[in-house]
Amino acid sequence: MPADPLANRTMIRDVLRCLTAAAACLVMLAWCNAASAQETSETWYETDRINVGLEDPHPTGIDRSSPRQALRGFVNATQQGEYSRAAHYLNLSDLPPDSQQDRAPEIARKLASILARQVWIDWSALPARPDAMIEGSPDSNARAGQPRRNLILGTLETHASAYDLRLGRYKPADAPAVWLFTPQTVENVAALYDAFGPRRFESWIPQSLKSDFAGLWLWEWIALPLLAAGLLLLGLAARTAALSLSRKSSRPWLSNGLERSGMPVAILIMAGATQLILSHVISFSGPVQAVLRPTLIILMVWGVGMTALRLLDAVLHRVTLRYVGDIDDKRGADERELLTSIYALRRLIVLIMVGLAAIVVLAELNLFESIGLTLLASAGVLTVLLGIAGQAVLGNILASLQIAFAKPVRIGDSVLFEGDWAYVESIFYTFLRLRTWDHRRIVVPVTYFVSKPFENWSVAEARMMKVIELWLDHRADVAELRSYFDKLVREGSDISDSESAITYAVDQNAEGLKISFYAMMDDPSTGWAAQSRLREELMAYIRDHHPDWFPRERVQEVPQPDATDPESGNRSTKLSVSGSG
Repeated sequence: MPADPLANRTMIRDVLRCLTAAAACLVMLAWCNAASAQETSETWYETDRINVGLEDPHPTGIDRSSPRQALRGFVNATQQGEYSRAAHYLNLSDLPPDSQQDRAPEIARKLASILARQVWIDWSALPARPDAMIEGSPDSNARAGQPRRNLILGTLETHASAYDLRLGRYKPADAPAVWLFTPQTVENVAALYDAFGPRRFESWIPQSLKSDFAGLWLWEWIALPLLAAGLLLLGLAARTAALSLSRKSSRPWLSNGLERSGMPVAILIMAGATQLILSHVISFSGPVQAVLRPTLIILMVWGVGMTALRLLDAVLHRVTLRYVGDIDDKRGADERELLTSIYALRRLIVLIMVGLAAIVVLAELNLFESIGLTLLASAGVLTVLLGIAGQAVLGNILASLQIAFAKPVRIGDSVLFEGDWAYVESIFYTFLRLRTWDHRRIVVPVTYFVSKPFENWSVAEARMMKVIELWLDHRADVAELRSYFDKLVREGSDISDSESAITYAVDQNAEGLKISFYAMMDDPSTGWAAQSRLREELMAYIRDHHPDWFPRERVQEVPQPDATDPESGNRSTKLSVSGSG
C-alpha cells in the first residue's frame, strides 16, 4: 500500500519541532550554567581549604558569614587577648602550613594594633549580608544591587607606598563561604606595624589607662588637652619669634613679610610639631587619627600657602613703593598700569595656589576617586547650584579679571563715579575700593562698577582743564579780567601750562554777564586747589578795584497817568524791578 504523503509531512514536521525544542532546552541549560558560574565567581573566591596549618581550620562559635560579623569577631577576640582565636579571621594561604600556628597570633595582634590606631570603623557602613550587596537604588550608588566578594576597610600610606586593608569572601570545597582578611593584607601587616604601630613612649603608659572610655582610650582624654595646650604655647612662641625677627631685619620687604606671616608660620609650626609627635612619640586611636590626619594636612598646606603669599605680598609691596609710589593721579599712566598689573598678578597667583592646595589636600586624603564619582553623578545639580548661588561671586571674579587685562580703569586713576571724585585705591576679586578726596572709602562690587558709566580723568593723562565761572554786571571789562587772569596763571606755581589760559564771556541775560576762565591743571588733586585759589583772587580783585562789577538789582521808574487829571500823568510813578545778577 503506498505511503500517504500528507502523513509523512506531518511526521517530519513533528520531528523537527521536537528537535527545535530540545535545542532550545540545551541552550537554556547552558545559559543557566554560565549564569550560575558567573554568580559564583562574583560572590566568592574558590579555594581548596582555609588555614590548614591551624589546629582547627573550622572552629565552632566563630561567625564569619558576613563582613560585619567577621570584623566584629576579630575585634572582640583581640580586645580579650585571644589572638589564637583571632587568627581564624585571617586568610593564611600565603604562609607555609607548618608556620601558621606559630605566626598567626602575632600577626593578628599587630593587625589589631594597626586597626585601633589608624582606622575609624564605621560599623553601620559594613554590610551585614553574606554577599555584601549594596542596598539602595542605582541612582544613589552605581553598584547598588550587585554582590561583592571583597571590600576595603581603609588605605594607609607609608614610604610612598599605599596599602589596602581588605576583607574577602572565600569558599572552600567542603564548607560554606566565609569572610577573612585577604592574604595581601596579612602580608602587609609587618610593614604597616613598623610604620603605624605603637611608638616608643607608649610603653610608659599604665595599663589601667589603656581601657576604652566613650570610644577613646582613657589616656587620650588626658593627653589631648595637654597636647593642645603645649601646641598653643609653641604657636605663640613661634609668632613672637617671627615678629621679633621682623623688627630686627634690615630689609624692608623681609621685615614686612615676617610681620604679616606671624600667624601662618605659627600654625605651620604647630601642625609640623603635631605630625612629629604622632610619627615618633605617641600615636592615638583610629577616631582621633581620622580627625587629626586631614586637619593636619589642611593646616600645613594652608600654612605653607599663606606664608608664601604673605612674603610675595611684601615683595610686591616693596616693588610698588620703589617703582610706583603713592596711589594718586600724579603718577604716569605706565606706573599706574604697572601697579594694576601687579595686583592682577597677585590675584592670578592666589588662584593658582588655591588650586594647587586643593589638589594636594585631595591627593593626600585619597579623595580624588570618591569626589570624582560624586561630581560626575551630580554634575547637573552642581551646575544649577553654581549658576544660582555663585552667580554674583563668579560674575565679580570674571569682571575683576576683565579689568585686570583690559584695564579700563587702573589703580591710581582719578575717576568720577556717581557724583564722587575718587582715586581707585585697590581692585580685588569681587569689589573695588575707591578713596575720595576727603579720604572716605567707597566699596563698589566689580560688576556694578563696570556696568555703570564713569569718568576716568587719568585714562590718558592726569592733566585736565578747570573752569571758573563768574556772573558779573554788564559793565564788567572782560579784557581787563582776561589780562589779570593770565597774570595769575603765569605767576602761580601750581600751574605749569600758563599758555593754555583762556577767558571768554560765554553767556549773558537780563541779570548779568557770565565770564568763564579756563586753565590747564597738572592733575585733579592740585587742580582743585588751584581752581579755588584763582577764584578767590579774581573775586578779591573785583572787590578791591571794581566793586561796581558785582551783579546788582536795577529799579526803573515808569510814569503812570492819572485817570482824573490827564495833565498830571508826569507826576504819578510806579516802581518796577528789571532784574538781578
